[in-house]
Amino acid sequence: MDKNTLWSLRLGFSGKQSNSIEKLGLEKFLEKSFATRFDKSIPSFLENSPKSIEELREKRQLLKSGNQELIKEMLKKEVQVSFEMKAWWLQKMTESEFPLREKMTCFWHNHFVSTFQKVKVNHWIFQHNQYLREHAFGNFRELTKGIIKTNAMVRYLDNVDNRRDKINENLSRELLELFTLGVGNYTEDDIKNGAKGLAGLTIGENNASYRPFLENNDTIIYFRKKGTFKSDELVDIIFEQKNIPYLITKKLLKWFIYDNPSDNLVQYYADFFRKNDFEIKPLLIKIFTEEFSKDNSGSKIKDPLTYSLQLYDELNIKNPNYKLFAFFLKQQGMDLFNQPNVKGWNGGKEWLTSQIYLQRNNVADLLCNGKNISRRLRFDDEFTNEKINIPIDVKLNWDRSGTNKTVIKELANRLLFNVDENLQKEFETILKYDFHPNDTNAENGVLRLFNAMIKTPEFQII
Repeated sequence: MDKNTLWSLRLGFSGKQSNSIEKLGLEKFLEKSFATRFDKSIPSFLENSPKSIEELREKRQLLKSGNQELIKEMLKKEVQVSFEMKAWWLQKMTESEFPLREKMTCFWHNHFVSTFQKVKVNHWIFQHNQYLREHAFGNFRELTKGIIKTNAMVRYLDNVDNRRDKINENLSRELLELFTLGVGNYTEDDIKNGAKGLAGLTIGENNASYRPFLENNDTIIYFRKKGTFKSDELVDIIFEQKNIPYLITKKLLKWFIYDNPSDNLVQYYADFFRKNDFEIKPLLIKIFTEEFSKDNSGSKIKDPLTYSLQLYDELNIKNPNYKLFAFFLKQQGMDLFNQPNVKGWNGGKEWLTSQIYLQRNNVADLLCNGKNISRRLRFDDEFTNEKINIPIDVKLNWDRSGTNKTVIKELANRLLFNVDENLQKEFETILKYDFHPNDTNAENGVLRLFNAMIKTPEFQII
């Protein structure tokens, strides 16, 4: 099993970076990953989507006009823009030389959930996503302060309805339950009083801001501290609590390496995280360098992103239809910008239900036969305005100087699973002993072998 490929999948989305990890060494690879920059400009697909408060007011007036055709067209357009944004992000994941920033952005995206389905303003979702990207390796406390002041977050968790004379507790509750401390580490009074401190934090021109006439300035008690606290002060108090590092450390371990990390491992890294004042980069370095030296393969079920992008990379598929790819992720339960609820994707065994496994096997057949990732014709007009039945070029790299057994061994090593006696017999039945790499049909034979390998349960884990 190729450890560099294993960690390429863990620190990115495919085996594409395995050579870089081997050549640079893990620590140098991480340095370059942390140093990556990103484009801060607003993508062209957002050009005609509302951005300012005034533009949003105009849109709201049009929606109130009662013209059903106009309303339907406006809503359809924004859904199309949302798919453009998904495709934009998938392209960044695929083309990045050092994709760890995008992997971390996706982690935070699933931690600080804010969906287009509820927010309904693509520009705010984009701003939210860019904020996560910019601060992906920064300080967890400061990231928390910033993200709860995004327009997307105050809309998603209903803080727009939280005002001094009508308190809404949603943001206050999730700030404690899902974003920082976890269940059992706060009281209902902390939620109620935190909501008072967050009252009046609502939509602003670029970020959420307090409206004085909506604020609640009562003196509150928050985690045994008494005063008049606003969002930054609330977060500072939360980060003084003893259990603050454990929830996020466990989620990081689950995202990158283990579906079920041990309590001892979580505590070990969480204690380090606290000592380093919740700086994310030192924690990641420590986790990755220490876990790299261990034999911990097979500890995590692949999420749909990793599964799909590994296939795209192995089959050398150039310029894929990213909108179609986004649609497949939605079918697999990993809809970007649209998690099922504020808890986000649970991952683990939920990535391998019988339905998801069947869909993956269908996709394996399609891709290995040079066909697109979906055959759903209605997708054409609704989202892409492109034809999806156009054949795609696939090319599998393999050593053409060996035998059927060496090809089986090469692919198994690259695809990261051990071949037992039964699998070996099965694979040798597909790629027979008289296989010759220079035969006319050799490529098709190896593709059939590859297709059989990626359908096995062993391929679904890393």
